[in-house]
Amino acid sequence: MATNETSIALTIAGADCSAGAGIQADLKTFLNHGVHGLSAISCVVAETPREVRLIEPTEISTLEAQLKILIEHYPIHAAKTGLLPTVESVRTTAAIFKELKVPLVVDPVMIASTGSVLTEGDCIDALIKDLLPVATLVTPNIPEAEALLDCSIQSEDELDNAARDIGQRHQISCLLKGGHLPGNTDRLDVLWHEGQAHHFRHPCISTPDGIHGTGCTLSAAITAGLAQGRKMTEAVTHAIDYLQQLIQSAHTWEHDEHSISCLGWQASLSGK
Repeated sequence: MATNETSIALTIAGADCSAGAGIQADLKTFLNHGVHGLSAISCVVAETPREVRLIEPTEISTLEAQLKILIEHYPIHAAKTGLLPTVESVRTTAAIFKELKVPLVVDPVMIASTGSVLTEGDCIDALIKDLLPVATLVTPNIPEAEALLDCSIQSEDELDNAARDIGQRHQISCLLKGGHLPGNTDRLDVLWHEGQAHHFRHPCISTPDGIHGTGCTLSAAITAGLAQGRKMTEAVTHAIDYLQQLIQSAHTWEHDEHSISCLGWQASLSGK
């Protein structure tokens, strides 16, 4: 349990100029949970929900300097990673958290919702070998889980098995998100935690065209919960409910004959 009245959470991720994903989504989520958010920028991304135009990785010395000064000056209660675009950024972050010893949520961001590949080819190996061993929880979607396991996931049974396999293989908790399964029935997310599978079913909500940042927001909400001293299952349960409310209240704008959307930010935090 965090000792200060206001808990502190750290995000290491990309800066999204459209403010729907990455650092901006994480800081909004932390703020909405009453958590003070710190950020270390791993890259600058020129993007909207419809297009990723440019990814400019932060110099490793700059990333490292951000992390070190924050750790020296703040009592960090939990942290998360988002987009780490290079092998060096993965390894630098992993080395820091090998020493820091706080709950670390890894959102293994590899592919944007637009389909754009966001990381170097060897990043998955660095994530497996260096970052997951110091993580508390990993939150892959199905394509990311398939990359971690080098397998195909096409059913709820395979989803269940994959969450277990990732958790057991890396000795961490795994929240595997089932949103990419075919069909439009209720969605299943599976949390493998302390040797047990916990199932979370929720309605399949048709998201507006041009929305992104759901994975960032979910992992940030979990991180906020862990920073506040919640147990893992409680933090995940709350975060899933929170995200569902945001999707339902998503905002859409019409511009130049197309629409673009952003998650809402007015979800109820009852029971926080």
